[in-house]
Amino acid sequence: MEKSKSNYGKFLLLWSGELISSVGGGLTSFGLGVYVFRETGSAAGMALVSLLAFLPTLLLSVPAGVLADRYDRRFLMMLGDGLSGLGILFILICMLNGGASLAQICIGVFVSSVFSALLEPSYRATVTDILSKEEYSKASGMVSLAGSARYLLSPLIAGLLLAVYDIRLLLVIDICTFIITVITTGIVKHGLAAKPVETSDSFVKSFKDGWNAITEKKGLFVIIIVSSVMTCFMGTFQILAEPMILDFADSRTLGIAETICACGMLVSGLYLGVRGIKKNYVKTLCLALLFAGVFMSLFGIKENVFMMSTFGFMFFMALPFANNCLDYLARTNIPEEKQGRAWGLIGFLSQIGYVAAYGFSGLVSDFVAAKTGIGVGRGAAWVVIVSGVLLVVTSVALYTFKSVRALEPEVKNEYAS
Repeated sequence: MEKSKSNYGKFLLLWSGELISSVGGGLTSFGLGVYVFRETGSAAGMALVSLLAFLPTLLLSVPAGVLADRYDRRFLMMLGDGLSGLGILFILICMLNGGASLAQICIGVFVSSVFSALLEPSYRATVTDILSKEEYSKASGMVSLAGSARYLLSPLIAGLLLAVYDIRLLLVIDICTFIITVITTGIVKHGLAAKPVETSDSFVKSFKDGWNAITEKKGLFVIIIVSSVMTCFMGTFQILAEPMILDFADSRTLGIAETICACGMLVSGLYLGVRGIKKNYVKTLCLALLFAGVFMSLFGIKENVFMMSTFGFMFFMALPFANNCLDYLARTNIPEEKQGRAWGLIGFLSQIGYVAAYGFSGLVSDFVAAKTGIGVGRGAAWVVIVSGVLLVVTSVALYTFKSVRALEPEVKNEYAS
């Protein structure tokens, strides 16, 4: 596709739709969590809903990536957004008819998540389609900012709305955001010619091509594994921060602390959206991971909400810099015609870290607490401290890989000359 003329305006339109959709999804996620807990009094029910919302996106990210390279990416985004709204609509209808059971909520969330899985690889690949390489870094910051909106804006908005009405209002708003996103994507689709796609290859062949695209360069595969390590540590932090704070403070204090921590992503996301990163992506990536590890360890040092909020803010402020660099290095080292299937695989491999964190971090912290008798909160703190140290070690080790440093645009140009 010709990119001599900037399409950043089209990207901003597409991004605005995804931002609105992210906020709407956050409203539903917050509201359903409150609704399920009030109706069942069970944390296990809340966990089940969250699991069903997460797993389809993870498991279907690879085939969705293959589809993104075989069919019109903008059409897949419209299809995914439109049909994912059906799951939320199903839950709303059940509630209008007297209340939704846990099983009905699980069905609706699962259906919505299945179709949402079509979105991510197509969205990522579309960004590559319409922007120049010079615009990738700024765009990555904006994408990170939109993703963080569900943690920054949605809980506050949902809490205020639930004070005057019930969850049905949140569901209606979320369904409306799906419509807005489909419209904005349609406008972008209308203004861009569809990329010619090759559909003669089998699905398995397309999958293998995507795998080859991310493994033929050793450095590229290394940073993808690092992204999985990042999500594992992020998941560990997110899971264990709550029991650490609740061990000595109330839920109101926890909510304030979580908001402050999440604002770190907002600050760096805004900076990256305006300025971007121009060079030294590998060095910036390693430094961001190093500082994130240090702040993560400091978060668990002492039971002081001011210190924990400060170091949590710094931890989340460092992450978008790492994500930005990972995104740029991957995007510029994968052929454009393989971007969809490659991003599907990248999404799958990186999200495995969350599964590991959700599955084991709580068990490990409980084990430490039981063996040492220091309490659940301090047991979780020790797991967070050790995880931070391991993240620092990962950052130092990453910079020693020549194959990773070879992914830099300047280094590639030197090799080419």
